Amino acid sequence: MKEEKKKCVPCTIAKKAFTADEIKQELHKISSDWSVFDNHHIMRTFRFKNFKTALSFVNEIGEIAEQEGHHPDIELSYGKVKIKLWTHKVDGLTASDFILAEHIDACFTARLA
Repeated sequence: MKEEKKKCVPCTIAKKAFTADEIKQELHKISSDWSVFDNHHIMRTFRFKNFKTALSFVNEIGEIAEQEGHHPDIELSYGKVKIKLWTHKVDGLTASDFILAEHIDACFTARLA
């Protein structure tokens, strides 16, 4: 049976940010390259061979974010893309942040194949 793709949940459902313990439980679902900052947001830097490839990745992430209705902060520079995730409405981390991180990880991994 095919695993159903996880979707980000609307901010109206996420009433409060995850606690430190809840964040620890979610971290194992995403790449260990993600870092947690102040139990408020997660961040990961992706490296590429040039600006064009990094920009293409940013555009793919943008499409995913639009589909999910959940939008990361994205910093683009030559050969590098930094992603910062948190749910602005609750000013902290929610399930949607970890779901979007999973999708971004999958997008990056597919580029390596």
